[in-house]
Amino acid sequence: DNSGMLSNPSAAVSKQVRSAGESVVSLWDSDEPVSRAELLKGVAGAHGLLCLLSDKIDTEVLDAAGPNLKVISTLSVGFDHMAMDEIKKRGVRVGYTPDVLTDATAELTVALLLATARRLPEGVVEVINGGWSTWKPLWLCGYGLSGSTVGVIGLGRIGMAIARRLKPFGVKKLLYSGRTDKSYAAEVEGEYVPLDTLVSESDFVVVSCALTPDTQGLCNKQFFCKMKNTAVFINTSRGAVVNQEDLYRALSSGQIACAGLDVTTPEPLPTDHPLLTLKNCVVLPHIGSATYSTRGIMAELSANNLLAGLQGTDMPSELKF
Repeated sequence: DNSGMLSNPSAAVSKQVRSAGESVVSLWDSDEPVSRAELLKGVAGAHGLLCLLSDKIDTEVLDAAGPNLKVISTLSVGFDHMAMDEIKKRGVRVGYTPDVLTDATAELTVALLLATARRLPEGVVEVINGGWSTWKPLWLCGYGLSGSTVGVIGLGRIGMAIARRLKPFGVKKLLYSGRTDKSYAAEVEGEYVPLDTLVSESDFVVVSCALTPDTQGLCNKQFFCKMKNTAVFINTSRGAVVNQEDLYRALSSGQIACAGLDVTTPEPLPTDHPLLTLKNCVVLPHIGSATYSTRGIMAELSANNLLAGLQGTDMPSELKF
């Protein structure tokens, strides 16, 4: 008999867990994030926990769960919302959802890059507000990918999927940086370079690395100062990789041309945040994996990870640490 706390998964997850056998399921049945108090109450005595990236799984939550807790399954590929050292110390297994959201996130990254570089949101506003008059030679001109140099910071699963999609646009040179040279980069003719080289030479800088102590605040004043004045900055990784005050200054001063963000700090970004006053900054509400099929597959995978953890069998996607 296993009990589990589910923090706002889809109905499919709940159904899957319940149909798997004798399990008592406590479900947070709302689209809004579970409150801290409800999470701490609901997790008490649970053998398994299925959470979202908006749920902070720290020592307090682990203590509230108690010694029964065997598995945590997160409906995400990132795991910076969890106290991994503490989880490891307690011998709790962790399931996550890599690979299944790669394509959707890569597609969204390309869409955001094009929307930002070609000023699509500005164009829509001009049409609605009556700013569209006669044809003007330089009105709403932006930046194209053809003949450009693209730099990808973090050529992992998602970074590589982004590179594959950008290549057919006529990208002349694809640079990448990260901890190691990647043999599979040959497929996109990727050139492994130091971060400084990537930042200073790229027309488009795309951030798709994991959030680690090394990458926290990586994109700061020094970083933006090395970029071209005509460069486009895109971040679909994690908000904390960027120093947003430094980004605001770089955008408002013309140090860089424009930026597109699908991730921010905090999330949601307050409506009075300075970045939202800028025409050359496109901010999306963290929708990288938001396709119907992807979210359905993520829900199924996270449920299977949870069940495997409860049953002591191999997980489809277990985080090894």
